[in-house]
Formats: sequence, C-alpha cells, structure tokens
Amino acid sequence: MSEQPPLGVRALDALFRATPAMSVARMSEERLRRVQGATIPARGPANLLLGRPRSGVRISTRTFPASHGELPLRLYVPQRPALGPRPVVLHLHGGGFVLGSARQGDWLCSAVADDLDAVVVAVDYRLAPTHRFPAALDDCYEALLWTVEHAHVLGADPERLGLMGDSAGGNLAAVLALRAREESGPAVLHQALLYPATDLTEALREHASYVGNRGIVLSNDDLEIFYGHYLPEGTDPTDWRLSPVHAPDLAGLPPAVVVVAGLDPLHDSGVRYAEALVASGTPARVEDFHLMPHGFLSFPYLARSARPALEAVVADQRRHLGGDAPLSGRR
Repeated sequence: MSEQPPLGVRALDALFRATPAMSVARMSEERLRRVQGATIPARGPANLLLGRPRSGVRISTRTFPASHGELPLRLYVPQRPALGPRPVVLHLHGGGFVLGSARQGDWLCSAVADDLDAVVVAVDYRLAPTHRFPAALDDCYEALLWTVEHAHVLGADPERLGLMGDSAGGNLAAVLALRAREESGPAVLHQALLYPATDLTEALREHASYVGNRGIVLSNDDLEIFYGHYLPEGTDPTDWRLSPVHAPDLAGLPPAVVVVAGLDPLHDSGVRYAEALVASGTPARVEDFHLMPHGFLSFPYLARSARPALEAVVADQRRHLGGDAPLSGRR
C-alpha cells in the first residue's frame, strides 16, 4: 500500500476537487477567459493559499516595450542595503502556458530575493490559447534581454544571471537556456527548474509517473488540455523549443537544479531531463520530494516540503551565482 500524502496535501487535493476554477479540464471557454482576466488580490485569503511575500523585499511592477507591445514585469528587490551589484534571476511562472501570472509567485520570488540577496524579475508572458507557441517563449526571451540590458539600473550584475521557472515556466526556463546558447545570447550561469514540463510529445504518456498519476493538483486531462491550447495545429512537439529533452545537444548549458514531486505526473519528465543534461556533460542535481504534488512550492502553508525545496534551490543558486545573504529559513 502506498504511503498517504501529508494532511496539508490532502487538504489541497480536496480544495482543488471542490473548486472547478482550479482545473482547466473542468473549465468552459467562458470560465477560462474570466480566470485569465482575473487579478489575484494583494491581501486576504489568496495569501493564505499562496503564501505571504517576505516583508523585507520591495515588490514593484513595470512594463517594457516588447516587440508585440508593452510586457508586464514584477520586480523583487531586498530592502536592505546592498554590498554591491546583486545576482539577478529571471522567473517564469507556471500554469500550463494557459493560466497564472507573476503575482502567484510572490512567496517564492520574494524568498529567493531575500535569501540569495538577489534581484528577481518575473514575467507576465502572453497566455494560450489566444497566444499560442511561440508567443510565451518570445516574450520570455525578450524579457531576458531586457533584464541583462537594465541590470545595472536594477542594482544587479548582468554577469551573475540565473533562470527559474515552475511547471510550464520550467519548460520556458529550460528552453531559454538553450535559446541563449543557440543565439549567442546572454550568458546564463544557472537554471532552477521546478517540476518542469520537458517533454510535450506522446512519450510523456509512457512515463510511470503519468501512468500512475493520482490526479492531485494536476490531472492527466489537465495536461492534455494545456498542451492542446499551447501547441498550434500541425506543430512538431519534438521541436526542442517545446520539448527541450529532445534537443540534439544539451552540452554547454548552465548547471541546473531540478525539483521534482513524487505525486506529480511530470515527475519523470524532470528526472529524465536532469539525466539527459548530465549525460551531455552539463551539471545537474535532482531534489526529489516524494510525497509532494505538482506545484507544491506555490502552496507553502499546506505543503510542508515547500521550505526545504526553497532552501535547496537557493543553495544551488548560491553555488553558481553568489549572493551575500545567509540561508535563513525565515518564513
């Protein structure tokens, strides 16, 4: 008999099952449009679910002129005096390329900014199905270029540049690292991939974690709908810009920490990407949280492993990006 998930994860599962708006597979087109247009309140019950941001981090918003128009960014900067230019981390949120916003990452991004003593820039990229591949990827790459160009204005060091992304954002972060290498773009020193979607091909359905998925937080039906919304008809899903695990060459990429969750249908996707990186000579380490569901770092008060996972991510970022703040384990 398999071990039962912790009480907080079971509560999270019950909440998702009772709330149709938390499953794309149970959304009508009209509801999806409403959810995409909704704004998460800065205070109130949302913070009880998603976690309160660190009090010592200033959060601000701005836009920059991307090729399609103004693209929103969310900036996280420690309020304490800086000893010098800080590392800078570009964060890409999850949501299956269809849902989510930079705001949902306030707890994670502010904690990384605080514990690493870094500037974190989060991107509100365009969402499918209105904007299908490669819209999100292009937005994120332009945001990467903007971040490097404006790093000094932000008090950051463009030569200590990291990527971070969860779920669909983990896919985008992995692909950005590849694209930066292929296009001789910014020199990325580290990638933090949190339960990333690295294989959008039919092979995903053969992964043991997909076959045995319990449907906590993320169901297989959700995955199919997310990918269907993101991929234009006729697109080859083996394109490395969609499925980075199928890139012909993974050598010369930045070191990676890959966080995976044992109750996640994407568990094996993350592990296989880490293995492929190592096989190509790119350093990668896997942090496996066996009794956690997909997205658990987004629910720090219900998922007991969120803080240990955060500490593992920051420790790896520190190894490759530097940073002056001690690991504090603060709430």
